[in-house]
Amino acid sequence: MTHEHVSGELFRSVFRHHPAGVTVVTFESPGGPVGFTATSVVSVSLVPPLLSFAIAHTSSSLEALSQAGTALVHWLEAGQSHLANRFARSADERFSDPESWTPLPSGEPLLRGVGTWARCRLAERFQAGDHTIVIGLVVEAQVDGAGDNAPLVYVDGRYHEIAPITPRLSPR
Repeated sequence: MTHEHVSGELFRSVFRHHPAGVTVVTFESPGGPVGFTATSVVSVSLVPPLLSFAIAHTSSSLEALSQAGTALVHWLEAGQSHLANRFARSADERFSDPESWTPLPSGEPLLRGVGTWARCRLAERFQAGDHTIVIGLVVEAQVDGAGDNAPLVYVDGRYHEIAPITPRLSPR
């Protein structure tokens, strides 16, 4: 394997052109609820239902996540960028408003107002560069609103909402 590669700056510039869905991952720890914003969530397998996400080795949530057995992934909608921003800030601010979340019966913190989520048993973790990749087996999920609201996406360093493309009539 060669050690030649593009710079981190160029790599980041390339991915600024790749829209990503915005999620918040939450879980319970002995010290209380923990969570972080993630744009790396992807579907891995249908049978069994697996997803993955990545967390930076510099994240304040990494140590707690390494001990967690389950996590809740929340898919944010347009209009919920305030949640993405809150969970990208300092750890002590993330759950500072007790009215903004409630624990599920299984213990994971559920963010109020987020209708689409998946509860996962954390099946595997492995290091990849400066991140840890986590594989989760989806054991419970909810989709609320049947897609009525546009998802929140992140591209070019900003949050956006997406809209369907209106088909154009071809000229005759």
